[in-house]
Amino acid sequence: MKKLILLFILIAITSYSFAEILIPMDLSQTDHLKAYGIAFAALERQMIVKWLLNYRGGSFLIDDSHSIENLCHIRGTSYENITSIEVVNIMNEINNENMDMVVLEKEPKIAVYTPSAKEPWDDAVTMVLTYSEIKYETIWDEEVLSGQIDEYDWLHLHHEDFTGQYGKFYASFRNADWYKEDVRMNEEVANRLGFDKVWQLKHAVVEKIRKYVINGGFLFAMCAATDTYDIALAAGDMDICDSVFDGDGTEPNSDSKLDFSRTFAFENFKLIHNPLKYEFSEIDASNYAKLRGAEEDFFQLFDFSAKYDPVPTMLTQCHTGIINGFLGQTTAFKKKFVKKSVIILAEVPGAEEVKYLHGNIGKGTFTFYGGHDPEDYKHLVGDPETVLDLHKNSPGYRLILNNILFPAAEKKKLKT
Repeated sequence: MKKLILLFILIAITSYSFAEILIPMDLSQTDHLKAYGIAFAALERQMIVKWLLNYRGGSFLIDDSHSIENLCHIRGTSYENITSIEVVNIMNEINNENMDMVVLEKEPKIAVYTPSAKEPWDDAVTMVLTYSEIKYETIWDEEVLSGQIDEYDWLHLHHEDFTGQYGKFYASFRNADWYKEDVRMNEEVANRLGFDKVWQLKHAVVEKIRKYVINGGFLFAMCAATDTYDIALAAGDMDICDSVFDGDGTEPNSDSKLDFSRTFAFENFKLIHNPLKYEFSEIDASNYAKLRGAEEDFFQLFDFSAKYDPVPTMLTQCHTGIINGFLGQTTAFKKKFVKKSVIILAEVPGAEEVKYLHGNIGKGTFTFYGGHDPEDYKHLVGDPETVLDLHKNSPGYRLILNNILFPAAEKKKLKT
């Protein structure tokens, strides 16, 4: 009889002792951005991390650990100690609802394509990686062309102009010291790497990145690095730069010579050749957003089936489906130029504008996100950095961090 009582006591203690740590990602979370860093830190420590898709905003489940609890305390991240019975109840709910559980296997090795002269706050991705305390390394043209890019699982393209037109800032900033330095630096790098023109270097870089993705790399880009990347791919070895940028004229009838079979996301667009116009092509929908204004500008995430579409579900995990819009040199993409093979992750309601998209190329994937800074609506040249301590629960920044963890997911989920 005593043995039976002891057995019941043992079962009760086991059932109600804390088994795992739940990091909620709904409105109860004090710091959503730091929470991603906690999940990344657990992966670095070779711990099992379960991403609960559509459960409380895409929460994380980690084996009970004092080190993770301490890290949550230090970084100000909310967590809950839950028992084995509570874990079973959560899994039952996930099985019965539009939810799924994805095991994150290993932390991805992250690279940010950015020049050494850029400050971290020039780019939303490097800024949120720094704030979330997620490790990354920076690479530039030389590292890409030498093949070092292949050492990384995930690559972010800083707000680069891959057409070689220096962001088309010529009309407004050609006499500014920073613009002159940008031109000098890019010309020096191009000449050192054996190219006569900067656009030739940039086109070679996008070709190398294209092969990286085809071979299984994960690519993420924002703002002008999205459409200018595809423009450079479509142009190939064709000169589309006005003489103010490279000293000679453009290829005649270049629009008719663009090869859209080589682009990732966009097709059937025409270029904007005027060097004084702050726009690259017909793809961008910035003017539409400016007409709406900050008070009326927002976009909506699509709701995917977690069990049948785990990849887009991972990329859209958030505590809200409606997110405030934000401008960029490329703010959003006109839907009519988006390829039919591309998955639209978010769009502007009532408008033919895509804000966030995803697709597959070969063995790899790409994700394009329009706009510059999710918490600075205009973010003009020379504006101060965004202080993310004031935006700990930013849904717009969460979408960036979803992409950071996406490559860590178990491979069978990435192939569905």
